[in-house]
Amino acid sequence: MKVVKFGGSSLAAGEQIKKVFQIVCEDPTRKIVVVSAPGKRSNEDRKVTDLLIQCAEKHFGGENCAEIIEAIFCRYETICIELELPMSIVESIKEDFAERLMGGYKDKFSFYDRMKACGEDYMAQLVACFFQAQGLQAAYINPKEAGLIVSREPGNAQVLPVSYEKLSNLKEKSGITVFPGFFGYSEEGEIMTFSRSGSDVTGAILAKAVQADVYENFTDVNAVYSVNPAIVLNPKEVRELTYREMRELSYGGFTVLHDEALIPAFSERIPVHIRNTNNSSAPGTKIVSRREEEIGPVVGIASDHGFCSIYVSKYLMNREIGFGRKLLTILEEFGLSYEHSPSGIDDISIILREDQLTPSAESKIIERIKMELKADEVVIQHHLSLIMVVGEGMRHNVGTMSRASKALAEARVNIEMINQGSSEVSMMFGVKEIDEKRAVEALYREFFAPVPV
Repeated sequence: MKVVKFGGSSLAAGEQIKKVFQIVCEDPTRKIVVVSAPGKRSNEDRKVTDLLIQCAEKHFGGENCAEIIEAIFCRYETICIELELPMSIVESIKEDFAERLMGGYKDKFSFYDRMKACGEDYMAQLVACFFQAQGLQAAYINPKEAGLIVSREPGNAQVLPVSYEKLSNLKEKSGITVFPGFFGYSEEGEIMTFSRSGSDVTGAILAKAVQADVYENFTDVNAVYSVNPAIVLNPKEVRELTYREMRELSYGGFTVLHDEALIPAFSERIPVHIRNTNNSSAPGTKIVSRREEEIGPVVGIASDHGFCSIYVSKYLMNREIGFGRKLLTILEEFGLSYEHSPSGIDDISIILREDQLTPSAESKIIERIKMELKADEVVIQHHLSLIMVVGEGMRHNVGTMSRASKALAEARVNIEMINQGSSEVSMMFGVKEIDEKRAVEALYREFFAPVPV
């Protein structure tokens, strides 16, 4: 049995959904189909999920959102016309949407989740109807009915262990099961979404529950590339990655797969296969627990921007018991989460997402660290990018860090900080945002090939 997930670009229009139908029909072991909300049809288009978020915000704020609602309905109506499906589907969508919009809610965030989940839920119903119209035995199933129970954490739900036994019953169903991604239900019966792009997570959860042989994830690229194609033209395709490598790359900025999606699959050693809906014959990229062939110390280079660092210096910091805990407690009280914390004997840097910090919070944090921890110096540096150099082979190759540092030096990129994970599968470089592209190109030249002009 295979669980197969299709992303938003694969479901953006009727022609794309016809490709999805052909892919499902090509392999009778593709028994569970997980769908995202409709994505962009062009660069100027908007994702349905973005429209739903804007609609929820406006409605909660008491603003008129009739124009946005019309745009949402228009997307599903257009798809129905393209697939020659009855307009009764759209009428059903409109009725459900009105109920969600006007129904009661405990708080703003649970209301947002209820609205955001519409995109995937309506898409699953529509895809199931199309499959049936084409003569396939197919059925939509709601996550609540199937037993996908999650924590009550709006926008960041986590699957509860009790779900897996309930969801395992899906493997007994005949025909094709069409399942909406991105959301589950709390124990109180409320809709809760995973973090953004969480349909990948739904697919992995179902693959674990039914003990699938493979979890196929269809998107709009032929494979996982060794570097972002927007930075390096025609980069090398990667045919095989380990779970750890893919998770590090996803965290570091690769958007082809949600960084939490591998956890359920990894726990059961279920291979994940990244494939292209628009070119289903392409070999794609397999993500496995152990790679058969060694392909050098580095398999990929990921980058992401929008970070800042809080640098704290204090003489004899290493002798002070509880200093790190006290520092993180201050950040916790401001509701801040951190990404990395490279340190020395007298200093420590806390790397966090820049959008968490307001100017007011920033000044208060500096003041508290100086007063409560008696720090000698506290400096917040903005506009940083993090670059992840990833590869299982780094554990067995001497001099990888030296090669990377030399490449950055020759490109005249100043390294603001370095951090290497204890697993030795990745190393992180912090650079100024303005240097990000040049740094990635330099590292690609060093470990893969000359950058095409």
